[in-house]
Amino acid sequence: MTPEHLPTEQYDAQLAEKVSRLHAIMQPFAAPDAEVFRSPVRHYRMRAEFRVWHDGDDLYHIIFDQQTRDRIRVDQFPAASELINQLMPKMIEAIRDNRVLRHKLFQIDYLSTLSQQVVVSLLYHRKLTDEWQLAASALRDALRTEGFDIQIIGRATKTKICLDRDYVDERLPVAGRDMIYRQVENSFTQPNAAMNIQMLEWALDVTQDSQGDLLELYCGNGNFSLALARNFRRVLATEIAKPSVASAQYNIAANQIENVQIIRMAAEEFTQAMTGVRTFNRLQGIDLQDYDCETIFVDPPRSGLDDETVKMVQAYPRILYISCNPETLRDNLAVLAQTHEVSRLALFDQFPYTHHMECGVLLTRKA
Repeated sequence: MTPEHLPTEQYDAQLAEKVSRLHAIMQPFAAPDAEVFRSPVRHYRMRAEFRVWHDGDDLYHIIFDQQTRDRIRVDQFPAASELINQLMPKMIEAIRDNRVLRHKLFQIDYLSTLSQQVVVSLLYHRKLTDEWQLAASALRDALRTEGFDIQIIGRATKTKICLDRDYVDERLPVAGRDMIYRQVENSFTQPNAAMNIQMLEWALDVTQDSQGDLLELYCGNGNFSLALARNFRRVLATEIAKPSVASAQYNIAANQIENVQIIRMAAEEFTQAMTGVRTFNRLQGIDLQDYDCETIFVDPPRSGLDDETVKMVQAYPRILYISCNPETLRDNLAVLAQTHEVSRLALFDQFPYTHHMECGVLLTRKA
């Protein structure tokens, strides 16, 4: 597969291989058949990062082959959103003939949305000056004149110059409601927006008859917390990254949701608080005992849940687990399956044409 050609004719076969692999991984846990959610076959990635190669008077986007480390020129990138593809040649054309913008530029990052907003970050191996800011502002204004809702950010060592703002506001239709999600540049967001909608709607479906409150670990910008709030009395969610917590607080207000509480705290710390090992000033004014959490939701990093958090999670009657790494999910399930059974299983093809896959499981406590 080359970056400018997606093997769309092989999409069904690659998805079938993932289904087969997930079935093998889940076989020891007597899981039901996976509900399979397809990705768009092109223009599915809302963000993309490219190195910039300078070749005499020319320059262009490149990526590196993961196996050979060979340099590959990229003029179009059909995996990325149509908005990113529209911008790529325009950014190169504008920067190529501009001494100030091109000098020691080594990377361009794009973050786009279905709502047609985009942040472009220009990364440099040099100090950024007032002259750079003027040139970048002129580029931004020119692209806005062409109809692009664009923000431009300059980055260098220990420097971040934000001409206007460093975020986009995504709007996703989720089970009959439009959800607003602020997404900050250089923070984690779900890369495949179409798949994110399907994940949110699946999570809503499997929790639609829930009782009591929801506890969520690793909540990010509130992606799942806010969508799931309609199925629970209250939602208590934790996240450690400051920009994500700030976005989550904005998203709570923007969506006029009143039953979600976000705490800035690592999952491991929250486990210590729940088990009484430590007390935290950040929890002042929050009575954890006042929450009646029948369901816990986890969407951990690729490393999965740590041993102590796995034990804590087992205390809940229902566990909703979204995983970007089926191997660490399998390791966690080896423990969780002692007390819970897999009642729902889903495969989300978040990363088409790659080995990676995202999956979801609903675990219910054994009778």
